[in-house]
Amino acid sequence: MLKKYNGKHNGKLRLLTVAMSLALSLVITGCEFDADDGAQGVSGSNGADGKSLPRALNVEVVGRFATGTYGKSAAEIVQFHKTSNSAFAINGADNHIEVISLTNLSTTEVGNPVADESLRSNAFTFPLTVTVTDLVGLEKTIALGAVNSIAIKDDLLAIAVEGQVKQNNGAILFYHLSALGEGTFIKAVEVGALPDMVTFTPDGTKALVANEGEPNADYSNDPEGSISVIAVAEAVPANTATTINLTTDITFSDDNLSATDIDTDGKRMAILTTSGVKFAGPVGNTVAKDLEPEYITVSENSKMAYVSLQENNAIGIINLDNLTIEVKALGYKDWGKYQLDFTNKDAVPEFKSIKGLYGMYQPDTIASYTWNGATFIISANEGDARDYAGYSEEVRVKDIIDPAELNKTLSVELQQQYDQSGGKDYLGRLKVTTALGDADNDSEFEQLFAYGARSFSIWDKNINLVFDSGDDFGKISASILGNNFNAAHTENKGDNRSDDKGGEPEAIDIGTINGRTYAFIAQERAGDLFVYDITNPFNTAFVTHYNNRDFTIDYKMDDGLADPCDINAGMNCSQVNMAGDLGPESIKFISAINSPTNKPLLIIGNEVSGTVTVYQVTEQ
Repeated sequence: MLKKYNGKHNGKLRLLTVAMSLALSLVITGCEFDADDGAQGVSGSNGADGKSLPRALNVEVVGRFATGTYGKSAAEIVQFHKTSNSAFAINGADNHIEVISLTNLSTTEVGNPVADESLRSNAFTFPLTVTVTDLVGLEKTIALGAVNSIAIKDDLLAIAVEGQVKQNNGAILFYHLSALGEGTFIKAVEVGALPDMVTFTPDGTKALVANEGEPNADYSNDPEGSISVIAVAEAVPANTATTINLTTDITFSDDNLSATDIDTDGKRMAILTTSGVKFAGPVGNTVAKDLEPEYITVSENSKMAYVSLQENNAIGIINLDNLTIEVKALGYKDWGKYQLDFTNKDAVPEFKSIKGLYGMYQPDTIASYTWNGATFIISANEGDARDYAGYSEEVRVKDIIDPAELNKTLSVELQQQYDQSGGKDYLGRLKVTTALGDADNDSEFEQLFAYGARSFSIWDKNINLVFDSGDDFGKISASILGNNFNAAHTENKGDNRSDDKGGEPEAIDIGTINGRTYAFIAQERAGDLFVYDITNPFNTAFVTHYNNRDFTIDYKMDDGLADPCDINAGMNCSQVNMAGDLGPESIKFISAINSPTNKPLLIIGNEVSGTVTVYQVTEQ
């Protein structure tokens, strides 16, 4: 079944063809063990009587909530509370949580998915100052800033809030949730700088916090990244958190290393750098300052956790028994073996391979699941650069060779491809890092390293690459959206992000439907939702695509402005409520057994459109 896109038919895009999914999986998807050479992985099946084949899924919007606030992160991280049948969504614009009742959610598709506003919310607020207990048992007050993350375990809600000064310690606020989704405050627990993500272990005995520790703009204050572990007993959190620091709590599994090989920060950074971990910062940079924990997922048995270290192109393996962390580099995607569109100047999808160009995976959201008793981690490979007033690693390829900019050279092979591509308006447009590429420091870039891998990946528990979706996302999106692929989310301008990180795979979650395990991946920019059957991680298959956006609507906003819709700055948001979902930031899968409709659901928070959209996902 193939439904064609019609811009005036709700902006809805679907691809529900099993034959195409198999073809795409076999032709343009790479299964890899070695991050550098993309060697073919092992294939296999996991089922009987035809159940190992991917099944066609029907994805449809059954409800949608709109804040009416655009470009201000009014709908970010989403969670689900089963007792009250409510979706919880962070409203960063108003710094509270939207509690959206799904009790009377439809089981049939809404009439106009891109403009539907059938769901309503109540505001869940929290204080701007809290009292916490320090490590010696004394109480102190913390001034709070923005809410960044929420997690729900049964009726226990955890809210991660950064400090009023972003580089100061933040706090996790715990609440008991009622059958109506209302909260009774339990306590606040102090954690590290910029708690960006909080999650519970599956057994509910711990809350884990990724403290990102971002610097301020001029890099005069760069706090250390860390992991906070808060014990939970009978739904009551401990008064204080245990910190996994990113200095002495880092472990190395290489038996060739002795204690004296890793007894200083400089030695640890050198070893990690040699292993492929990317460090990029000004003078005075350290391992703990540079590592910025982004997102945590926990193994099914609650023994191990995994944290994305996005800017470092790494994942940390956390041992929850001894509270140590091992940092594993992810390697690089070889764009000489895949194809990408690297320019926004031609305004059309055109894919090419470039030898010597590599993509850093740099995942944002990660999730995990079990196959044959082993844990596997899936990652949305968004990419991210350090780009601050006090230090920036970001540069366009054309500026590397510009005498007025870096005034360096490209290798003969790279220069030939640069010229053949069309020069400064083509390969020259691509943004790359200055932290890698000139390995011998001779002012010649032998390689180029771009941000993100424009894909999702599956890694084993030791962070060896099992599968990568290759160039699927770009080609699938271009096939369906045409020139609108890689569009910006602040206006309907196609091919706008090709020179940066492409569609930017941002959000990911895993769910099981009738015995099959699926990965749901959303791209931040154009808003694509991709679904893959990952039941067997060594035999994955593309299943379907959906995009809840109308590209015919004329709108323009700038999320860098205090008022993203400021008409005095040339912005136009008069019709943006008809444009659909913009900037998907997070996904939460709800199984049929936990769903208020007894059917599997996806809840997606869209930060630019300020909308929360509920999808029903069923087998055809």
